[in-house]
Amino acid sequence: MIEIIETNSAEETEALGTKLAKEAKAGQVFTLIGDLGVGKTVFTQGFAKGLDIDEAICSPTFTIVQVYDSGRIPFYHFDVYRIGDVEEMDEIGYEDYIYGDGVSLIEWANLIEEILPDRYTRVTIEKNLEKGFDYRKITIESI
Repeated sequence: MIEIIETNSAEETEALGTKLAKEAKAGQVFTLIGDLGVGKTVFTQGFAKGLDIDEAICSPTFTIVQVYDSGRIPFYHFDVYRIGDVEEMDEIGYEDYIYGDGVSLIEWANLIEEILPDRYTRVTIEKNLEKGFDYRKITIESI
């Protein structure tokens, strides 16, 4: 299944993240693909809201994974942009998170595709400046 949604503001992108997370279940994995500055953090902040997490959300660029336990289910937020080798994921015990009792969202997941689970939801965010500075095309695919 592929769904394409267009948003025209950061608020709309965040609201889409919230909507997806409200339907998320423990054990689900979401991957988040998109260039720098495309709105992955905004989407993730909305996702956290949808899980009833009220903590500040920022990309865990230097820690690779940030764990939030204050919502309705645990939220494991990965940012693998700076990962040098997929073996680094083994070192942090990524399988404990991805196959654990929470929901995982992995930014830059295209860098670690070979270790992703068989089933996940890929969210791709793209800009098109011809349609406006805040325009985003968001493609949601069940893999």
